[in-house]
Amino acid sequence: MDGIQHTSVPEYSILKQRVDLDVDFARRSLKGSTEITVQPLVKDLRQLQLHCRQCTLTSVQAGGITAKYEYEDPYRRLRMPAGSNVHQHEMLKEKVLHSLAPRLRPELLIALPPKLKIQELHVDAGSAAVTAARVSGTPNLERHETDADGVAIAETPILASAGQHHLPQFAPIKLFIEFEVDNFRDGVHWIGSEEGDKRYPYMYTKASPLPGNTSCIFPCVDNATARCTWELSIRCPRTLGDAFGKSSAMTVEPAEPLGVDGNARMENGVAEKHTAANTDPSMPQLSLDLSEEDAALELVVACVGEQIDDVADAEDDTRHTVTFSLTDPVTARHIAFAVGPFERIDLSSVRDADDEERLGQRAVKVDGFCLPGRGDQVRNTCYPATRIIDYFGVNYTSFPFSSYKILFADDMVHDTVAAAGFTICSSHILLPADIIEPLEPTTRTIIRAVAEQWAGVSVIAKEPSDAWVVSGIAGYMSDLYGKTLLGNNAYRWQQKLAAEKVYELDADRPSISQHGHYLHLDPSIREFLDLKSALVLFILDRRLLKASGTTGVQRIINKILVNATTGTLENGELSTVDFQRQCEKLGHNKLESFFRQWVFGAGCPIFQVSQRFNKKKLVVEMTILQRQIERQTKPPFAPNNFMREIKEHVQEIWAPETLPVFTGPMTIRIHEADGTPYEHIVEIKEQTTKLEIPYNTKYKRLKRSRRQKDRAMAESNNGEGGEESLLYCLGDILDSPEECREWNLVDWTSEDEDRMGQESYEWIRMDADFEWIGKIHLTMPLYMYVSQLQQDRDLVAQYDSMRYLTLANPHHVSFSILVRTLMDHRYFHGIRAMAADGLAILVARVDPQSSNADELRTIGQFHLMKAFEELFCFPGENMPRPNDWTNRANFIVQCAIPRSMAKLRDGEGKVPLAIRRFFMDKLRFNDNSDNPFSDCHYVATLLTCLADSLVVSHREPQPTYTFSFGEDEPMEPENPDEPLEAEGINAIERYRRIDEWETTYHNIYSLTALECLQKLTKAGMAKDKTSEVLQYTRPANADLVRVAAFRCLVEIGVARKMSMMAYLLHCIADEPSPFVRGRLLACFGEALGHIALGDSEPVQPRPQPAEADGLILEQAASSEARQFEVSRKTTPDGAIAALKAALGNEDRFKRALWYATTSPDLTLDEVAAFCDIAALLYPAVASAKVTLKLPRLYRCKHLGRGKMRFWQTGSVKTAPRKPLDSEDLQAIRMLVRRTSV
Repeated sequence: MDGIQHTSVPEYSILKQRVDLDVDFARRSLKGSTEITVQPLVKDLRQLQLHCRQCTLTSVQAGGITAKYEYEDPYRRLRMPAGSNVHQHEMLKEKVLHSLAPRLRPELLIALPPKLKIQELHVDAGSAAVTAARVSGTPNLERHETDADGVAIAETPILASAGQHHLPQFAPIKLFIEFEVDNFRDGVHWIGSEEGDKRYPYMYTKASPLPGNTSCIFPCVDNATARCTWELSIRCPRTLGDAFGKSSAMTVEPAEPLGVDGNARMENGVAEKHTAANTDPSMPQLSLDLSEEDAALELVVACVGEQIDDVADAEDDTRHTVTFSLTDPVTARHIAFAVGPFERIDLSSVRDADDEERLGQRAVKVDGFCLPGRGDQVRNTCYPATRIIDYFGVNYTSFPFSSYKILFADDMVHDTVAAAGFTICSSHILLPADIIEPLEPTTRTIIRAVAEQWAGVSVIAKEPSDAWVVSGIAGYMSDLYGKTLLGNNAYRWQQKLAAEKVYELDADRPSISQHGHYLHLDPSIREFLDLKSALVLFILDRRLLKASGTTGVQRIINKILVNATTGTLENGELSTVDFQRQCEKLGHNKLESFFRQWVFGAGCPIFQVSQRFNKKKLVVEMTILQRQIERQTKPPFAPNNFMREIKEHVQEIWAPETLPVFTGPMTIRIHEADGTPYEHIVEIKEQTTKLEIPYNTKYKRLKRSRRQKDRAMAESNNGEGGEESLLYCLGDILDSPEECREWNLVDWTSEDEDRMGQESYEWIRMDADFEWIGKIHLTMPLYMYVSQLQQDRDLVAQYDSMRYLTLANPHHVSFSILVRTLMDHRYFHGIRAMAADGLAILVARVDPQSSNADELRTIGQFHLMKAFEELFCFPGENMPRPNDWTNRANFIVQCAIPRSMAKLRDGEGKVPLAIRRFFMDKLRFNDNSDNPFSDCHYVATLLTCLADSLVVSHREPQPTYTFSFGEDEPMEPENPDEPLEAEGINAIERYRRIDEWETTYHNIYSLTALECLQKLTKAGMAKDKTSEVLQYTRPANADLVRVAAFRCLVEIGVARKMSMMAYLLHCIADEPSPFVRGRLLACFGEALGHIALGDSEPVQPRPQPAEADGLILEQAASSEARQFEVSRKTTPDGAIAALKAALGNEDRFKRALWYATTSPDLTLDEVAAFCDIAALLYPAVASAKVTLKLPRLYRCKHLGRGKMRFWQTGSVKTAPRKPLDSEDLQAIRMLVRRTSV
């Protein structure tokens, strides 16, 4: 907007905003008004800027005086002329460029009336002190009302800098705006209010982690940091029957607009009631055929803040107005509400009387809201929610709001979105009591949602570069409570897996400080930021505790949250500088190098460690070399990350150079010969660090015979043998001669025992305190890693040992150690699953040229099958016992072993026939009759393993030639695996049909069957099922099934057909569900990735080589083709060039892409995403064709700002004004002749 002026110094702030809304379900529209209390900060304030989208303004008043305003809705700017095409993508993108995340430009400019004077307040010294406290950001606990003279006093603190304490104070201004929204493209999502949608009708705000959503509902200051108090009044029908009954005029009764003096404006001696525009009878109105029971369901309003009023409508008894007050200042993006026939669940009932008494007034009321019939799922899913709030309230600071609400809604894009004391969750995370597979991730999601009320709503990032701090605090709080709820082993396991994932992803990426600027580009960026930022705080906590002994990150977070509550943290905005200063102040340690490496730097260190024992000096000589500069393992360029890579390439987002040296303390723990661990803290300062660590024990390493004696002693003492009895508490099973023969186990040879006896220490642990994120390659004999696995009770040490075992050369001893680990119930279930996977990995690593290759493969297969039979089958039989998953570890291991079996390979690269039949038998004889938990995920695991094994083992039959003379001999089948393949495909199809009759959790059978059919089709084993899969893409199916069907079509290569791409684009454009639309947009990106990278391309016949002077240039042509293939798979420029070559001239794709881009139902971000895709493929054309009907004459006038007006005149043109030359005349004749033909 040309008239908007952007200033760096704020001229005003918002104190309070009141919003009155009238909800019309039948027309899916809102009407209402808002009253904004503006605090001027300068005397000459002349204009106000607000964010406002898709609203129709009917009245704007400032101080009771009608004000002029300039408003340009970005959604209306999206309209393109009828003759436009995809080449005009740049014109369309420029129209909404300033309305896109992350920084939004205000769309509404209000000029203050000249009659409105800014009144300067004259206050005494005492009042000035109070005002100064407010200005500094200190909360005022006293609520002030309008004084006798009508001058409105601020009810909340004005958040300004301390330097403004002695500036003049001005009287607030009341800004009053009436508006209506008839067509929602964003902001609010309506469910059950369209033809064909059989769900309960309800609506909710599409809250988003980024600003821009709330301004689509009503005018406000919708940026990242502007806060104010809120009051929301929502007028709605009382029941569903009232919502879709006979139409009635919608009257909005907002708060009275105040005049210049603060009094209500009067006309003709009567206070004026502001009534919204009359309902347009021509607007489409939906009338649902509801049963009496459904029509009687009451509509419940769930909203941020505390409900303070519920008033029946004086004019329409079928409607009422519910008012909510939020006295804690929050940003506009943290405002959310929902209206629907919700069932209200009291989640606070899990507290017992002792908890209520202990918490007292700090006990927070927790309510859950869901559709009828989902109450039990909400109770099960949110069972820990109340305890989480109580834990955070005791260990950090009180809950920031008066109550907490959790709403579960359909079609949510994100799993959870935080608002002020209110979290809207996707119904996909609802967990029935009989489902245990997603139990842990769902619980962590709920913990994170609660933690974001403190870090995310109460405390916000000061700048985008500070987003990592807020995200890290929320993640750290969540992980720490996960330790309390799930146990220390689960906590350590989660942290180790997170560190491994960060190492894999953090290659050629920006720093986490830079990531805050790019959160709007791709969801994976936020996922990585959440993951790494919490882990950075975890290692910071380890280092702070080591340095100070008492102060860790938890204490620092507590201090920050207390400062936000008391107002010391200005506006609740936390910056990286403030966080670092707080850490250094409380931790009494300088952290510049830490923040430079882990916050402002990118990448992870790679340590190569070598060690040897010097007997003369009695020291352990160690060399630590950092080799992260040599890293070449960037995540591959693949369809699933294609769009993110391309966006970062186009936006010129480059990763900083990897640091050659990471510095900091590292704890090295040496378990010496007597079994005593000695810790040594060394400082890593250089790229190559050489150490000499003193040795303490004078005795040699424990002999094997001594170990056997100690084991027998420990058993005889029934676990009461002191510390020595704990040395062999893990993996010490299946060691009797009979068990060794039955399980085909071997132990160390005498040579190995002698070598072990010569060692001076048991094992060495690098980074024993988990203070680093990266890779540590420690050169150490295998038996030392085995000792670490069996004797170190730290889960991270066991993980490192398992990783080394699986990467070592396959050996019979390795198989024996892994199967003992798998069978020992005392190990954490993650380590046991890792052991099962390790058996398969060792089998895959067997050298085919070795003499005992077949023997080793047979041993690995035998151990896995024997373990499954021992754990889950009747004694001495292959028949599985009825499932019993009362111990969740049994379920995890029972799923892990089949997954590992599917990775086994024989000498031909196939999955052994016995394993394939194993999957069929377990599917056939699965018994879940006495199990209180559903077996749908276990069956899905077996189906996936079966499909994977069939695909790997499939071989195309080779043509055979026989010469028979005399009697006919029976011919061998061309494919001996064909009967088993057919049986397996039939089993998958059977479970797919079962899901159509008896729905499983999230249609897991259908999802798994579609994934299996995709693999089988790509392998050429299943017939073309495109028509059947297409049936699942219809809107009548479940959203997850539809998305899986589209992804299946993309993966099998159907998306290479322009008809399929056009269908996908039309589905995106016409899809009402934001969740499905977002997932289909991701599928579209993957389809483009497949095309760009050349996946699933049909094999083209080799062209005949061209001849030149008798020379064949075949080598040059093939070299260029190879170079092109390498370029498209490794570089963004090459992939874009390949994409242009494939789609640049496809007219059908152009039309479909432009149809989706100009769809009237897409959000601004979705339109911009399509414009970005079009910009990759087609050159921009900054022109528009105008079609004029001849022979009428037209006139044209330039209206300014790129607008041209054409209109007809009365005359008819019969001849050109100037004679045409021969060339133009000939061209016109050719055009006429071509048109007539």
